[in-house]
Amino acid sequence: MQAARLYGMGDIRIETVPAPVAPGPDQVRIRVMAAGICGSDLHNFRTGQWITRAPVTPGHEFSGEVMAVGPGVTGFRTGDRVVADSRVGCGQCPSCRQGRRNLCATLGFVGEVCDGGFAGEVTLPARQLHRVPPDTPFWLAALAEPLSVAVHAVNRLAPDPGQPVVVCGGGAIGGLAALVLSERHDGAVYLVERDPQRQHLLQETCGVAPVALDALGTLVTGRSPRFMLDTTGSVAVAGHLLGCAAPGTRLVLAGLGATRLDLDLNVIVERELEVRGVSAFADEMPQAIALLPALRERLKAFVSIVQGVGRIPEVYGELLAQRRAGLKTLVLPHCVTEET
Repeated sequence: MQAARLYGMGDIRIETVPAPVAPGPDQVRIRVMAAGICGSDLHNFRTGQWITRAPVTPGHEFSGEVMAVGPGVTGFRTGDRVVADSRVGCGQCPSCRQGRRNLCATLGFVGEVCDGGFAGEVTLPARQLHRVPPDTPFWLAALAEPLSVAVHAVNRLAPDPGQPVVVCGGGAIGGLAALVLSERHDGAVYLVERDPQRQHLLQETCGVAPVALDALGTLVTGRSPRFMLDTTGSVAVAGHLLGCAAPGTRLVLAGLGATRLDLDLNVIVERELEVRGVSAFADEMPQAIALLPALRERLKAFVSIVQGVGRIPEVYGELLAQRRAGLKTLVLPHCVTEET
């Protein structure tokens, strides 16, 4: 079968590799039907920051069909539609024992510590999988993982009913968070995003109101909203949000930055600001799967589909150069026409 193999920084190759053997105890063999390219995949390719083994098949956002189950697997059977839980915890640290695998001391991800979904097939432990309803299109199911991150970010933000919210960044996670807010929250949602195409898309699908970053300080009754979510990972954006934050603001950071922030702690202390991080997701994947049917029609506008694993290096280049439309690119490994 064909697979995309990451060898190191800037080095991803399409290779013919053996298909997985029969699954072992507690393992499930999956035919990958749709796989999303995540910003972290591109970051790893560009910087090599999270390459822990090489070569490795990337891809942690994917859906597929169960081909075989190993001894001891009781929750899945051949033909089930499944999505991958990307998190790989140690199972032994205090966070894992408390059920908070996203805070594992040695947290890794499918597609980094083990082979992922940029291939025709993959074998994973049954604990890494969730079933989805049989009528769920594979393209839609593949969005469950990034949607789980967005749901977790919104859960961490937990805006008070009716209160305005700011989302900074209209990429995949910011756009999905805005979509979740449009479904669950009854207050206005403002979007900070410089790209006019993303602005228009999220206005149409989520009803957000675009706003400039430097206008946040006087947006609501002469000051900024008290609930703000940053998905950009930009130190400059985070610094601006802290600088203009009204007393009692909750700021949630869901983007990974490349530099450090020079922080005046007095701002946080004197204004009693609440700053929360977002590490992947906690137990939100079932919530995300349950949301998919309601969001299906709007999610179509987010997605760009590519046929075949062989195009992944080309698409990586297009995404890094910001030459692809949509917020999420999905790869269909088997070049089939996916139902919408």
